Amino acid sequence: MTGARLHVSKAALLWAACLTTGCGTPLMKLPGGPGTPATDGATALAEATAACRDIDTITLEMSVHGSAHGRRLRGRLTAGLAKPASARLEAVASFGQPLFVFVARNDDASLLLPRDGRVLEHGKPEDVLEAVAGVPIDAASLRSILVGCTRSASRGASGLADVRSLGEAWRVAGDESDTVYFKHATPPGRWRLVATVRPPGQSGTGWRAEYSMFDDNLPRKVHLVSEPSGRFDLELELSQVEVNVALGPEAFQLQQTGAATPITLDELRQSGPLGEK
Repeated sequence: MTGARLHVSKAALLWAACLTTGCGTPLMKLPGGPGTPATDGATALAEATAACRDIDTITLEMSVHGSAHGRRLRGRLTAGLAKPASARLEAVASFGQPLFVFVARNDDASLLLPRDGRVLEHGKPEDVLEAVAGVPIDAASLRSILVGCTRSASRGASGLADVRSLGEAWRVAGDESDTVYFKHATPPGRWRLVATVRPPGQSGTGWRAEYSMFDDNLPRKVHLVSEPSGRFDLELELSQVEVNVALGPEAFQLQQTGAATPITLDELRQSGPLGEK
């Protein structure tokens, strides 16, 4: 192992506590079957996405715990996200510099390891996030997950494909490649988006997001697991949420990286904050 990898592995010791498998919280039981055409599909969509569809920017803090690539994970992140596909994540340390800073705009992402003076520039967001956190998710999807919104509503589209009724309390629909599940909450008696299922793509890994602990119909807890299971199982608890705050383009760019030593995606996968070595 090179000296650079040894330096990066110090962050791993701070971020990943010990080896384990699985996460403690079970998934909800989603209804199955073909269902019947839902005459109230537009109402369910409008109610469930009323709070999230007009969010242009969001900042928050996020407590993360669970497992990824067989490692126990516990940490805290700050996040800023903006339409259509901009994201900034900082892994918060108890003191000093952050463990990592991830920024992405559209299909371009970079990652800085401030303590090690290492930087990865111009990667694909889903590849960089998978390397550093085990989760192959791009910036647009990350934003939809954290605000608990459908892909179409996040882009301002007005409808979903083939909304089906699965009993009185459930509606299910296609949202591009995703399947989204709405449940009628009692109280307060309105529809909520409670789960999104993304099938495996080119990476071979999809995901399932479940939303709970709602505040004004926005989730404060997200359970994110891989599809198929086994690669990651994370619980995200959101706090200090502020929507539609000013976030300029500089928020999604790394600053002063000239002195940092480049790191490759393979090196990050092997020895990054969630590396297996």
